[in-house]
Amino acid sequence: MTAIVLSLLMGVIAGLRTMTAPAAVSWAAHLGRLSMLPTVFAFVGYPLTRWILSALALAELVNDQRPSTPSRTVPMQFGARIVSGALCGGCIGASAGTVVAGLIAGIVGAVIGTLGGHTIRARLAARFGSDRPAALIEDVIALGGALLIVVALP
Repeated sequence: MTAIVLSLLMGVIAGLRTMTAPAAVSWAAHLGRLSMLPTVFAFVGYPLTRWILSALALAELVNDQRPSTPSRTVPMQFGARIVSGALCGGCIGASAGTVVAGLIAGIVGAVIGTLGGHTIRARLAARFGSDRPAALIEDVIALGGALLIVVALP
């Protein structure tokens, strides 16, 4: 049950920041918090994968600050978040022997994080009169949440 809840929560993180969640899962595998061997998700724990995902997560944090970045609710962005949530949920589920439940929980979490994050960020931006503070708050929540989830992994 814990793996399913953590898969859902990591999916929410994927909904907030597409690449932060898989980077966190890859680091969790590297640190021994997740065991994905011998599953199709083993590649997530490879050193090269960890560094590539970390670089993409950092690039996403920078790119998200640009006004020309498309909304997370456009099909391409939304789809990427769902795939990211599925991957992360599957990895966490695989570690606990519940791959399918993890995949589904990750997808559900990604949808919640995408739509909920969009709504909350829009409200914060309206309150601040600017999107930047809202984006920075969302960054902190995504990074902090991912860290807490990694620490909570059994």
